[in-house]
Amino acid sequence: MILTVTPNPSLDRTYEIPALDRGAVLRATADRIDPGGKGVNVSRAVAAAGHITLAVLPLGGPAGAALAGLLGAEGIEVAGVPVAGQTRSNISVAEPDGTLTKINATGPELTGDESEALLRKVGERSAGADWIACCGSLPRGLAPEWYAELVARAHRAGARIALDASGPSLTAALRERPDVVKPNAEELAQAVGRPLATVGDAVKAAEELRAWGARAVLASLGADGQLLVDEDGTHFGSAPVTAVRSNVGAGDASLAGFLAAGGSGVAALAAAVAHGAAAVQLPGSLMPTPADLDMAAVTTTDEVPLDRALTEPVS
Repeated sequence: MILTVTPNPSLDRTYEIPALDRGAVLRATADRIDPGGKGVNVSRAVAAAGHITLAVLPLGGPAGAALAGLLGAEGIEVAGVPVAGQTRSNISVAEPDGTLTKINATGPELTGDESEALLRKVGERSAGADWIACCGSLPRGLAPEWYAELVARAHRAGARIALDASGPSLTAALRERPDVVKPNAEELAQAVGRPLATVGDAVKAAEELRAWGARAVLASLGADGQLLVDEDGTHFGSAPVTAVRSNVGAGDASLAGFLAAGGSGVAALAAAVAHGAAAVQLPGSLMPTPADLDMAAVTTTDEVPLDRALTEPVS
């Protein structure tokens, strides 16, 4: 069972349009509404793969009730913490060439009591969890050290922790030694404070995160593939993508595939790559099912192409 924690969940509506023409009245060719938030997406991908998952998250107002209902319809158990504020709603606009424009709302401000209630809920429901995945931005009212406290409590209870966060909340949590962290290239560059122009630059940044406390680093490099840097060394995985339809939730799908495949080693990296490649070819934040995965197309190697330039270098 994989338990996910999403401190700032959302309702995500995606519109597909022929082109984004600023100031014009646009007609969508398709639209959908999905449960949102990085941890929520991990739970959705885990459930789509046929595994058991539990989503812990704060819920407020009609949007929160709608979010819980959508998750329930996908067979996901929800452990909600009632909050006074309204759960946020986000909008994504997808164009045929894969360009995605996102408008993310701020979300509610949590009180000290609500923050503690969320931590307690994780502790109460974590018994029997193979992994706890803590994912996404922190809402207003939660200090950057909130994830560090969650990781510390989970480790004291004997649980393994995967962390997908960025900025101060990531660096603060590293001192508590999360079992795996999952940054993308931009988050890696932000964490080490310098540009990343090559795969080798990303490897060095991941090694620094390990030196600061992360036991393993699963790094998404977009179209260039994924890295796994752990105590056994550095591994690289990639897969071809025919056409990008939406990259919303692709990194979350990757983390779900990695954890569902055991959360360590090359086989788990291959599962992460397959899930990410499948997710970007689906509309909105739809999560891939086993039928969407093409494991045969995944290539993994310990001979990492260190000199390869990143398709989108991070400044």
